[in-house]
Amino acid sequence: MTLPVGILYEHPLWFEALFAELDRRGVAYERLRADELVFDPGERRSPYPVVLNRMSPSAWTRGRAHAIFHTLHYLAHLDNVGAAVLNGHAAFQVEISKVRQCGLFAALGVRYPRTRVISHPSQAAAAAEGLRFPVMVKPNVGGSGAGISSFTTHEELAAAAADERVELGLDGTSLVQEQLPAEDESVVRIEILGGELLYAIRLRLVPGSFNLCPADYCELPGIADGVSSRGVPIERFDPPAEIVEDARRIVAAAGMDLGGVEYLVSARDGLPYFYDVNALSNFVANAPEVVGFDPFVDLVDLVLERAREDVLVAAAR
Repeated sequence: MTLPVGILYEHPLWFEALFAELDRRGVAYERLRADELVFDPGERRSPYPVVLNRMSPSAWTRGRAHAIFHTLHYLAHLDNVGAAVLNGHAAFQVEISKVRQCGLFAALGVRYPRTRVISHPSQAAAAAEGLRFPVMVKPNVGGSGAGISSFTTHEELAAAAADERVELGLDGTSLVQEQLPAEDESVVRIEILGGELLYAIRLRLVPGSFNLCPADYCELPGIADGVSSRGVPIERFDPPAEIVEDARRIVAAAGMDLGGVEYLVSARDGLPYFYDVNALSNFVANAPEVVGFDPFVDLVDLVLERAREDVLVAAAR
C-alpha cells in the first residue's frame, strides 16, 4: 500500500506550485490544513512516511493565530512517535521566535543588529538605551513585516510607549532592535535546501515597508519579470562564499531541512548582518525567470528522498 506524504500548511495559495509538482510526478499526498487539523495524541505511529511542514508564522495576520500553537502541539506529537518530519518541532520553534533567532546568531558568532527583548511597552524606552537610532520594535512572532514600527529618536519611542502605541507580538514579546541602513538599499535572502545552497536573491527596499516576502500572495497577487507585486525589484544574486557558509550553519543549527536566511550589508561599516531566519521557504515567485529553475522540483526531490529513507527504516524494524 502506498502511504501519502503529509503536507502541513495554512496559506491556501502559496503552495499550489508544490502540489502541482507532486501531481506531475504522481506522488500520493494529503493536504493537512493546520487551521483545520484534528489529531489523536494517543496514536503511536504517523500515517505518513514523511510530513513536510509548510506552516506560516504570519497566520496570525490572517485570523489563524490558533493554528500556530496547534502546529507546535502536532509537531511535538510527531516527534514523540518518531515520525519523519521536514522542518519539525525544533525548526518551527525557531521559525516563530525572532528572540531564538538572535540567540542562534550570537551562539554561532555571526553579526546581527544589536537587540533587546521586552515583554511590556513601558520597557521599550529603557531597553533602547545604548542602542543607535533609528530602532525598530519588532514582534517576536513575525510574518511579512507585520507589526514592525520604526522610531528615529529616543524621544519618539518614549512618547509612543507612553501613549500605548508600541505593540507587542502575538506572544507578548517584542524586540527593540537597531535599524541598520542597508548598503545599496537592498537585502539578500539565501535559500538552503538539504544543507546546500539552492539560490540567493537580492530584494530592493521600499521606504516605509518591512514586507520583503518574495513570493506571490504576500500582499497582492502577481509577480512578473523579476518585479514583485509591491513593485520591489528582485534579482538572482551570488553572495560571498563565507556568507553562504554562515547561512548553511544557521539553518543547520536551527534544525531546519530547508530555510531562507536574510542579511544586509550595513552602509555604516560595510559588514554583513543577519536579521531573519525563515523555515517557511515558499520560494521566489516566477522562479524560472528570476533564478533560472523551479525550486519546487528540488523540494519534492528532498521529500521523496526522506520518505524512502523512512520506509526503509520502518521495513528494517
